Amino acid sequence: MKKISDKTHFKTVIVGGGIVGAGIFRDLVLNGVETLLVEAGDFSSQTSERSSKMLHGGIRYLENMDFPLVFEALHEKNLWLKLTPHLAKEVPFYLPVYSDAKRPLWMIRVGLYLYDFLSSFKNSPFSMKTKNQTLNDITGLNPEGLTGSGVYFDGIMDDAKITLEVIYDALAEDHAHAMNHTKVVNVRKINNKSTLTLKDEFTGIETNIIADQVVYALGPFTDTFLKQYDFYHWQDVLLPSKGSHIWISAKDLPIAFPIVMTPQDEFGDRVIFVIPHGAKVLVGTTEVPNKDDLFHVLPTEEEINYLIKNLNSYFPKLDIKKEKIIGSFAGIRPLVREGSSTGDRGKTSREHKIFQPASDTYVIAGGKYTTFRVMGREVTQKICHRFRKSYNRDKTESPLRRPSVIEPFEWRLPSEADLIHICETEMPKTFDDLVKRRLSISTRAIWNENTQVDFDEFFTKHHSIINKYFHVTSEDVKNFL
Repeated sequence: MKKISDKTHFKTVIVGGGIVGAGIFRDLVLNGVETLLVEAGDFSSQTSERSSKMLHGGIRYLENMDFPLVFEALHEKNLWLKLTPHLAKEVPFYLPVYSDAKRPLWMIRVGLYLYDFLSSFKNSPFSMKTKNQTLNDITGLNPEGLTGSGVYFDGIMDDAKITLEVIYDALAEDHAHAMNHTKVVNVRKINNKSTLTLKDEFTGIETNIIADQVVYALGPFTDTFLKQYDFYHWQDVLLPSKGSHIWISAKDLPIAFPIVMTPQDEFGDRVIFVIPHGAKVLVGTTEVPNKDDLFHVLPTEEEINYLIKNLNSYFPKLDIKKEKIIGSFAGIRPLVREGSSTGDRGKTSREHKIFQPASDTYVIAGGKYTTFRVMGREVTQKICHRFRKSYNRDKTESPLRRPSVIEPFEWRLPSEADLIHICETEMPKTFDDLVKRRLSISTRAIWNENTQVDFDEFFTKHHSIINKYFHVTSEDVKNFL
């Protein structure tokens, strides 16, 4: 990370190091604007690492008539499949259809054709499968009442890694700076400029910096943060939606392809994805109001039971129990309210909105992960023009220049040299940063699914290296995860 301790004035400061802030950061610096990215925790440590791990157009948004959003998302999906093949790949998604389904096979066929059409036929083409073909392809699927399935193509990904590599790519430019574990603790207006007070999480040292332009990309924290400052005159704009997921070992749920479950129950017209990721399978998501602390969101017992119940209705012979869960997580979707609506979160638009509460300040909220690159263009273009920089929207179509040491689809046990390289180049500041986001391991059980090497033994063996960077004791390692 670049040293910026002596620098107190920046052309632009972005507050929020999730995928949206990262995308705007890269867009600005590739267009020649000096920019500082500030994140209170680790980059991508909140909503942007708690998605369904998909780059997708949003097939269920077709029923909401969100055709422009689906069109944009499909084209972005296919772009990122090309730009980051080590972090994202296209796979077939099976949509089983049962005799009592709300959408019969003919309707599924029409929807999948429309999905491919909106991709400008850049998707791999959809197909329809008979009952026997579907049962042959999807191990353990419930045959009772099954009439067939539709198969379409979307992308699966490592969400945290894409965010990190977008930031790394921006940092290849000399006028790009980024600080994680640095909290904005105060904002003041002095001589019509924004002065932000930054506090280092570890040292407690506070620094004042001046920003000509400020961009807030705070996701679910938008309302809470901005309402602290009277001069923004901020009113709540978010309709937070909690989504929970569980991980199941591939040994207990041995499916080769993702499937889309469409239960009709007390949660409304939901979609649940069941997606293989190597040695584990992701199941999610829910969509409920959040009652937790935004920084510490966890799945509820009700949500976990809901996912398990639907999993067993589709795979009754596998008899998946809660004891088979090897990991779980929850995140908050920062949906933007439509007027004063507090209604159905599943039908709330995933479109983003941009606000300007002060002449030098932009706020971006809403949207979906897949469209992050194009979401902030209105902001970046205005900032570039303000600084008399030409704006080229195509610059962000270039490949990312610095891949992660550990890649999700070719996961391997890191060597001592790998650990040193990660610690010195990938900006982790805590042991949590290292294991969860740089090594992509969120629980001990998931570690065990990936390797036969004992977690404690591995990190105790490399304790001297790790302790050099994070001051972690052997006891800390034993208590981790």
